[in-house]
Amino acid sequence: MNRGKTKVVAGVLGILLGGLGVHHFYLGSTISGLIAIGVTVITCGIGSLLGLIEGILLLVMSDEDFDKRYNQRAPEGLEFVFMTPK
Repeated sequence: MNRGKTKVVAGVLGILLGGLGVHHFYLGSTISGLIAIGVTVITCGIGSLLGLIEGILLLVMSDEDFDKRYNQRAPEGLEFVFMTPK
């Protein structure tokens, strides 16, 4: 199963729109995206730094690891970039 997601798109979405959880929605982790929105709203925008960090982590992740985590399987609804998948 190849889902066709690219790490550059996911990383840039995380850096630019991470506070809105757009990179999570792009990768298929909808609950994580909703949590990102909630954290950003509750912290008056400071929570968007988490999206920035996750975007950078996505960009420095090896292509093989990215494909294994996001293209060869569908991520769980509650799966953040810094978590190890089950």
